[in-house]
Amino acid sequence: MAKDDKIIEPIDAGFDVVAGAMIAADPLKIVLKATHEGILPLANVELNVAVLSDGTRVISQAGVFKAFGRTKRGRTKDDRRVPNRPAFLDAQNLQPYVNRDLEGVLKTISYESLNGSVIDGYNAEILPKMCEVYLEARAKGKLVKQQEPLARASEILLLALANVGINALVDEATGYQYDRKHDALRLLLSKYIEEGLQKWIHTFPDTFFAELDRLYGNPKTSSRNRPQYYGRFINKYVYDPIEHGYVKAELDRLNITDEGKRKARFHQWLTDEGRTILTRQIGKIEGVMEMCDDIVHFKKVAQKQKTITVAPYLFDEMNRIID
Repeated sequence: MAKDDKIIEPIDAGFDVVAGAMIAADPLKIVLKATHEGILPLANVELNVAVLSDGTRVISQAGVFKAFGRTKRGRTKDDRRVPNRPAFLDAQNLQPYVNRDLEGVLKTISYESLNGSVIDGYNAEILPKMCEVYLEARAKGKLVKQQEPLARASEILLLALANVGINALVDEATGYQYDRKHDALRLLLSKYIEEGLQKWIHTFPDTFFAELDRLYGNPKTSSRNRPQYYGRFINKYVYDPIEHGYVKAELDRLNITDEGKRKARFHQWLTDEGRTILTRQIGKIEGVMEMCDDIVHFKKVAQKQKTITVAPYLFDEMNRIID
């Protein structure tokens, strides 16, 4: 009996192998080696992730498809595809929402896993950026019916990423956070701290100190008569949680003289990016303060806040409040 060419035979291979074959590997491409590998549970899927020898965090190509629910697109007669795009982003109607940042992480990265096999993956930052594409296209009413599941998957993924940046999650899943080189820490600190002193900017709002006054049962204070333990509160619940205290330690080094005196306010040393992070962290803590009756209540609530993160994709395990 003649074989029916219209019948698609099942593929006797795992999902990772099939997804990895969807884009041919470039034999001239330099293959980096994975130094750390792990499984990242995110939303309702588990993704294969790795940190490479140059510090790049990657998600396997198969993992990206898993993250988007392995949704298979339908095609219509008017359906157009853009060449040299990965299958999850080659639809013509998505192209207006592909920005330069996403373009920078679309190229596949071939790397050698710890077991010696070569795997194709993507820079881990592709995940949140892809989610933004589908959600923006949906907001503009540009998605076709077959793409709606991808938009829903994007919502789920962004919700899962809302508390911690993707790089932080990869670091934790692979154990890379424990082996991070000093230079990586230096580069990370440079995100926050300027070389020189910034002009003073009023960063802590008056409402923050009004909440402190209320929690401690103090009459209204001002910058001239606030008790020293307010400063200890700010160090513990605002500065210390940022990057496991690394940023605070660097601020201490820059700002405190040999005589133990401060040259300036801590936040005057911050970059614009660092100051934005600080402002958001202040807002988070102030929100917790507003929910509490007094300082004892606040400490109990803060102790239960295992992680509070305010700036995805920038730093790892930020804003962990510890008692």
